Amino acid sequence: MKLGLDLYDFTWPGGASQLGPTLVKIAQAAEEWGFDRIGTVDHVWQSHYLGGPEHELPSCYPTLTYLAAHTSQIKLIALATASPYWHPVLLAKTVTTLDVLSGGRAWLGIGAGDYEEEARGSGLPFPPLPERYERLEEMLQICLCMWQGERGDERPFEGKHYRIERPLNLPQSLTRPHPPILIAGGGEQKTLRLVARYADACNLRPGPQIPQKLAILQKHCEAEGRDYDTIEKTCMFAFDVGEDGSKVDELIGQLRWLASMGIQTVIGVVPNIAAITPLERIGREVIPAVVDV
Repeated sequence: MKLGLDLYDFTWPGGASQLGPTLVKIAQAAEEWGFDRIGTVDHVWQSHYLGGPEHELPSCYPTLTYLAAHTSQIKLIALATASPYWHPVLLAKTVTTLDVLSGGRAWLGIGAGDYEEEARGSGLPFPPLPERYERLEEMLQICLCMWQGERGDERPFEGKHYRIERPLNLPQSLTRPHPPILIAGGGEQKTLRLVARYADACNLRPGPQIPQKLAILQKHCEAEGRDYDTIEKTCMFAFDVGEDGSKVDELIGQLRWLASMGIQTVIGVVPNIAAITPLERIGREVIPAVVDV
């Protein structure tokens, strides 16, 4: 099992002036202690679960690019790109640039979007759910089209929602054939079908429903002629080791439980992450205990 780090709550000591230095400390500690990847949310408002819109939340892709400049190995991912807010050409170009500048460490993490209040309050597009899924699929097609082409080889893309006359993308990503794609969500009829068709990883909520979700994903893979084993199974979680490390064994047990259901990579939020100590404890005690499960 591999562990990743999800940066979600940015209300840290020192306020905005210490946001950059704290991010660097967190990312470098995560890399040093063996985390496989680091991600952050693609929102303009903070979640109501973490204080709501009035709490701090830096923009996703500039943050990932900043972290790329201060690390050398850890992978970089949006968890997840809110597809309604993006034009597909700009998204493909942004992820490509992150991949190039990071030396080939970028992932495209993407979803259909789920924060309607944020979109409405910010004046951002948020069409009805069926249209969001249609646009999401076309975005994936356009990104793949832009990543596979070379100069002069671009063919126009004609979709229901997007028309791209020349999907040119230079420089191309360093990761070939393209940066890995993670599609977030466990919707059985649409999201998991898109995973089977386009993605390198799924991302599910933790819980006893995971085996059922993966069984449905496997059926979609069979229908698409896709090798189910080539898709990385990931989920979100909370890496709470306790202020004094008293919850380390409990966390190890929870991760082994997730592994027993088929999860290969767990991407977690860490309470009191700005203190760095929890990351060190996870690196010393948790990661070695689950690396072979």
